[in-house]
Parts: sequence; structure tokens; C-alpha cells
Amino acid sequence: MDLHCHSDASFDSSVHPFALVERAVHRRLSHLAITDHGTIEGALRARDAGIHWVDVIVGEEMRTTMGDVIGLFLERAIPNGLALEETVAAIREQGGIVGLPHPFDRHRPSVAARLDEDALEVVAGLIDYVEVRNGRLSDRTASVRALAFAATNGLPGVDASDAHTLVELGRVWTPLQGGASSAVELRAGLDRRVAETRELYERGPRAWHGLRRVRTAVRTLGRRAGATR
Repeated sequence: MDLHCHSDASFDSSVHPFALVERAVHRRLSHLAITDHGTIEGALRARDAGIHWVDVIVGEEMRTTMGDVIGLFLERAIPNGLALEETVAAIREQGGIVGLPHPFDRHRPSVAARLDEDALEVVAGLIDYVEVRNGRLSDRTASVRALAFAATNGLPGVDASDAHTLVELGRVWTPLQGGASSAVELRAGLDRRVAETRELYERGPRAWHGLRRVRTAVRTLGRRAGATR
């Protein structure tokens, strides 16, 4: 599954929502969250089209006064510019899930990039998962910091493409046991990933980045065998 991508409903992407879903099918993704900036229109168009073979999760990437946050399983868009706590409360009100995208990327408005330890502890208590690998992030240090933040706070870490173009979609993805067709199902799957995140952290950055090469090989084999993820 891929929990972070953008359609032409975002100001910085020109990809039609249907094209994203078709690409997800080609990439054999089982679930795709479309998380446009400040809107859910692209995700709703993709979901309501009823395209088979991939479940579309309606999401949104919102810019809070502290940085970007992702909400999943939304029915109403949440405005940009709210405080982090207000944004999280608005997501929870809809029964949604709260994600922290590219948290330590200093080149984007990322929530955790410039916070001290006390503030990071507060943030950890507000969210459901952390992007520990973002497909648009080239700073390995930021990825390692995100993994450490997730592991030490008992949070699940996910890998997401943050695709703004078709070629990016599916390059980074998260394997998940069980379904993810509802917030309840996805939260259960994320709960199971807490231990996996901790294990990756304890194995160290070298082993973690080595896993990326393993996943690339598995993805190739999966495509040949008709597997999904």
C-alpha cells in the first residue's frame, strides 16, 4: 500500500486521479491513499469511480501552523492554517487516522524538523504513524531520525512514495498484514507494525537501508508472481 500521493487536485501535480489508480493497479498496490494538499476532491473522484483491484483511501495533506500533517479516511476537507492540535482534532472528529509525513525534512514544512525533545513528545502523543521513508526525501539522516522517533515513541513507521508524478508511484510502499478498507482495519495493521519498526531501529541504519534493496527484489518477484501489497 501507498499512503501518500498527489493528483491534479494539488497545486504541484498534474496527474489525473484515475491515472493514479490505474498506475497503482499496474504496480500491484492493494491500497492507495490520495492525499492532495488542502483538498479531498481528487481522492473522492478516484474513490467514487469504483475502479476495481485497488482500494482508494480518501486523504488530505494539511499545512498546520507547525508543519504538514496527513489525515486518512476523511469525508470532509480540513482547512490549512490551523494549529496542529486543531487539525488532529478535526481528523479524529471524522474517525480518521493521523500521519506525520517527512517529519525531519528541513527543506519542507515538516512538523518535527526544528522541535526540541519536549515538543516532539507532545507530537508523538497526537499521531498514529510516522513516515520513516519518503520517496521524495534524499536526506538519509532525516530518514534515520524519523525511524528513531517512531521506534522510541512506540509508533508504527511506514514507507510512502509522496508521488507527484506517475513514475514515482509505487517506488516506495509499505507491506501490511490484514485489510485496510476502513480506519479500524488500517489502525489494526499499523499496530502490528510497531514491533517491526522497533526491530528495524535496533538493527541499525545499515541493515535498514539494506532492507530497501531486499524490498526492491521482492517487489520484482511479486510482479512476476502476481502478488499484491
